[in-house]
Amino acid sequence: MTQTSENVTWLTQEAYNQLKAELEHLSGPARTEIAAKIAAAREEGDLRENGGYHAAKEEQGKQELRVRQLTQLLETARVGEAPADDGVVEPGMVVTIAFDGDEDDTLTFLLASREYASADIETYSPQSPLGTGVNGKKIGEDAEYELPNGKLASVKILAAKPYQA
Repeated sequence: MTQTSENVTWLTQEAYNQLKAELEHLSGPARTEIAAKIAAAREEGDLRENGGYHAAKEEQGKQELRVRQLTQLLETARVGEAPADDGVVEPGMVVTIAFDGDEDDTLTFLLASREYASADIETYSPQSPLGTGVNGKKIGEDAEYELPNGKLASVKILAAKPYQA
């Protein structure tokens, strides 16, 4: 089966390794741990009114969903190099923009898939309206993107540097 570029998530080797380690943990030790929690809660008796049992089952469901997400992501992921520091906005870059040319009204964010998301910096997907608008632009260029209300917004690219985790 051939993959279109929209189905592929590009990851650095480091990001791929982190996600693979998370999947291995969730598929192994974490699965065993949640099964033990469910078994312990089941021994407490009536399952209809057993908050611990229901919480553990819910946690198990979320964990299994994450396992499926990671499995699918890693199956379609392609490992590549971090983007070049050439001033062109692309996934894996920390981008600073100014809204409507106002150099005081700025936003700095990481342009990347949510698997790259970090607590340190806000992350926008390359498929988001803003991400689509700025992707491929150079420092100093203007970009437009569509707001949820259908109007166009204009931003100026002030900086674009490769993300350093």
